[in-house]
Amino acid sequence: MMPWYQAFLMMIGVILALMALRIPVAFAFLIVNVIGVSIFMGGHFGLVQLAANASEALANYSLVPIPLFILMGELFFHTGVAQRVFVVVDQLLGSVRGRLAYVSIGGGTIFSALSGSSLGNVAMMGSTMYPEMHRKGYSDTLSIGPIIATGGLAAIIPPSGLAVVLGSLAGMDVGRLLLAGLVPGLLLAFSFAALVFVISFLRPEAAPQYETARISFAEKLSLIAVNLVPMALVIIVVMGLIIFGIATPTEAAAFGVVSVMLVAALFRQLTVKAIVQAASSAMKISGMIFMIILASTTFSQILSLSGATRGLVDWVQSVDFSLTAVLATMALVLIVLGAFLEPVGIMMLTIPVFMPLVQSYGVDPLWMGVFILIFIELGLATPPFGLALYVMLASAPGKSIIDLTRAVAPYLACSLLLVVLITLVPDIVLFLPSLAAR
Repeated sequence: MMPWYQAFLMMIGVILALMALRIPVAFAFLIVNVIGVSIFMGGHFGLVQLAANASEALANYSLVPIPLFILMGELFFHTGVAQRVFVVVDQLLGSVRGRLAYVSIGGGTIFSALSGSSLGNVAMMGSTMYPEMHRKGYSDTLSIGPIIATGGLAAIIPPSGLAVVLGSLAGMDVGRLLLAGLVPGLLLAFSFAALVFVISFLRPEAAPQYETARISFAEKLSLIAVNLVPMALVIIVVMGLIIFGIATPTEAAAFGVVSVMLVAALFRQLTVKAIVQAASSAMKISGMIFMIILASTTFSQILSLSGATRGLVDWVQSVDFSLTAVLATMALVLIVLGAFLEPVGIMMLTIPVFMPLVQSYGVDPLWMGVFILIFIELGLATPPFGLALYVMLASAPGKSIIDLTRAVAPYLACSLLLVVLITLVPDIVLFLPSLAAR
């Protein structure tokens, strides 16, 4: 048996090399799994066990919410209901300085809660909001920045598809993990809005003032009642079903899909074409995620069987690193990986190592799950290969990755401040899950 550090470096090194060759994440992990089971589980027997793990990994009830939450978001987008949210938030804000930046944050937060798709969020806001903000003379910091930053909220605010994947990979209660991300996600959205206010106040030229159509208070109430209340009810009921133990995350996700369809039907925007497009897109995304989960189950087992996981934990404890140092190192690893890998690939690489390590320090797995999700959100906007940057680049012709990075940098600082806050006050993450556990 090779030393744990050689096994660890071999497994991680081969995966990174395959990814560098642009082999899809799921297939890279499957190739490494075949190599790993041959070395550590004994040739033919290892391959048989790999096949057995495949069916066992996917025959998991906790995975069912993934395609349902994805379908919920795709219906929200393809039926055009998402567009109504942005239009209404825009009308409600009137002539507030920087209002289009607030619309991006407010509408994007609502869309995050209903879609669970960070890149879908950035793509939609980039194509709908950025051209108008650019035409009105908004600076990059108040146009591009909020769009990319708010897009990442979908990784944190429930119902987050990434949170469901993370919970499944880490063996956590998915419902409680979804709840754990709610308060941090909302705090992050408010911090983005506060940042827009400060920038607009200190640099008025960054958000030029212009006349907008005035609407009465009664008209505002009507807009809220007709357009926003149904959307809010979908979010509240889906999360309420989980919080009060009335339904499992799977049942709540199914209710969410039906609710979005009903709302779209009430708005007369539910068409056969929209349903087919949403179902097709959800099927493709879900298939990719399930392939990755299939590969990750055996990867975790091989790391454990080779002694790499236990060896790393024992080494860290023997060196007597403080918890702060361990978390700071993990944060750095997540940021670096975020610049090169997509979110699920990052989770597959880090969860088998990070979770046993932090649990040896007595850290709550739910808190660690939110910690990882925040840094995944950061990674989507981290150069040179943050996926959200490239999605936004398609909607902002003439801009470079450097321009986009400068625009979103102050918002990423808000995310880092949130990490410091939840580290000092863990109950920000753990309070809601504790209610659901009773």
